[in-house]
Amino acid sequence: MARLLAIDYGMKRTGIAITDEFQIIASGLTTIASETAIDFLADYFTKEKVEKVIIGKPLQMNGQPSESAAVIEKFVLLFQKRFPDMPVARVDERFTSKMAFQTMIDSGLKKKQRQNKALVDEIAATIMLQGYMAGN
Repeated sequence: MARLLAIDYGMKRTGIAITDEFQIIASGLTTIASETAIDFLADYFTKEKVEKVIIGKPLQMNGQPSESAAVIEKFVLLFQKRFPDMPVARVDERFTSKMAFQTMIDSGLKKKQRQNKALVDEIAATIMLQGYMAGN
């Protein structure tokens, strides 16, 4: 089998999570600068077999696209142009950052560690991936 990869794309940083080859466990992979995401993924896809990419879809509480939606949609179009054969699933990413922060608190991370926004993005991508796996 191949891995699933989740992307929590942001204006500055992008959190990336990945499953094991059997798609049982989701783990944070890294957080990268958003402008390097396509090149990072191109390199990663040459090293690891990825079956599908899950990309967050930012929505407001009323279900309408959030203010960051346009930036993420532009990234999705660029991704699909660069990797036309890679299946993409879009998932609601509401609350993933809040859930990531709560996960950091629950795991006992100190306040200074919880201020690491890169770690929040990576955990948010992991939560998004876990949600996708649970729903499929």
